[in-house]
Amino acid sequence: MSSSQEKVGFENVEAADSDHAGTSKKPGATMAADDYGFTPAEQKKIMRQVDRRLVLTVGAMYCVSLMDRTNLGAANIAGMGMDLLLLGNRYSIISLVFFVTYIVFQPPSTIIVRKIGPRVHLAVITIFWGSCMIGMGFVKNWEQMAGLRVLLGFLEAGFFPSCVYLLSTWYTRYEVGKRNSVFYLVGCVASAFAGILAYGLMQMAGLAGLNGWRWIFIIEGIMTVLLGCIGYWLLVDFPDASRQNWAFLGAREREWICARVNADRGDVKPQPFSLAKYLRAGLDIKVWAYAMIFFNTTTVTYALAYFLPIILTQNMGFSVGESQCLVAPPYAFAGIVMYATGWAGDKYRLRGPVIAFNCLLCIVGLPLMGFHESAGVRYFGVFLVTAGANANVPAAMSYQANNIRGQWKRAFCSATFVSFGGIGGIAGSLVFRDEDKPGYKPGLYACIATTLLNLIIVGALTLYFRRLNKQADRGEKELECDADDNYEPGFRYTY
Repeated sequence: MSSSQEKVGFENVEAADSDHAGTSKKPGATMAADDYGFTPAEQKKIMRQVDRRLVLTVGAMYCVSLMDRTNLGAANIAGMGMDLLLLGNRYSIISLVFFVTYIVFQPPSTIIVRKIGPRVHLAVITIFWGSCMIGMGFVKNWEQMAGLRVLLGFLEAGFFPSCVYLLSTWYTRYEVGKRNSVFYLVGCVASAFAGILAYGLMQMAGLAGLNGWRWIFIIEGIMTVLLGCIGYWLLVDFPDASRQNWAFLGAREREWICARVNADRGDVKPQPFSLAKYLRAGLDIKVWAYAMIFFNTTTVTYALAYFLPIILTQNMGFSVGESQCLVAPPYAFAGIVMYATGWAGDKYRLRGPVIAFNCLLCIVGLPLMGFHESAGVRYFGVFLVTAGANANVPAAMSYQANNIRGQWKRAFCSATFVSFGGIGGIAGSLVFRDEDKPGYKPGLYACIATTLLNLIIVGALTLYFRRLNKQADRGEKELECDADDNYEPGFRYTY
């Protein structure tokens, strides 16, 4: 359906609802969010419904996504390394090949999700990669595992950037921080308890003649397939789309959502797709700065996800069972930190200082984790690093979402942003090398360096945003608006 047809459809709904709203709309006029007649209580009820259906659904699906791509560490110490003869750098290879296809196939995903809708796109790829996970439980050698990891990267490539893009279209700029935090927090809960789940599944060793690590992949794959099927019914479309959602908001409520987002940043309606305009977003240096922030962040998060169980076992002297379970508390603490910083960022309209605070947690935690003599103190360092690095994932998502405008630029930025996160995954797969154990000093130095670089980038962007905002205040330029754009004036950067 064309945008003009959607507009006619919305106007018909408005006419039908005019008695309830107590308003009338002149042809061609733009209605403000306050013109729809919803009381404050009704508005909160609508947003709570959006939160439940959108944030919790994509969060639960991201939960299994994160668990499926990072369960190699748990499987490795559960016997996979011995059964598949993961000698030398083979473990690092099967960790990083995932990111080759994961990076390459991300840019088209934000275009595809606009064309066919999130329900079909996200549900189908979730079911497919869950099936791929089940297959991992039956591999005979490490080459087969590497091949399935390549396929997994292809299937998961469209998920995270599509979710980042979808979330940014439903909320205003100073609502998205908490929602991004809850979205990633659910994934963090998966990381927290994936080790405990893996330890439980390991106890199935011998059942049907399969080793315990194989049951980790099989059972978690079945969970993913089931969640993908459920997600088809629970996922919602973009607020301006005319495709049907199951038992969700009516057209009038969705148009109210569009009106409030449009009043916030003036770009709720996507312009007709143009490849030139889509790619022109790549000329904006800020897009690559956001992507670099995410690369630095995910280098640390993936390094922890892939190697924390191994570090706890080989560096800190814990048993396999203890290591599987001790992964949970740092991630639980990270969830508290990420929600608290997301709430503060929205309330005080801050983005850069939140990222800087999380970076400081990492800078303090990494030396403790790597260099202190006491295993207990090193484990405390794990808490700080896990909290700071993981809390910066939703913080960086909100930072870039607040400072771009235009649906296709938003789509391009989401794709490049997450692609650089995938490159960070490759780096994270390589920083803790087998030859560096048990101290893993080069990997610790690399994580410290990426964290310091984030502080530098955020500081530079803050100075740049302040200068551009002052120019806009003086009427010298309109921000985030090309010559052929027709967005509402008055956009300002958040720093």
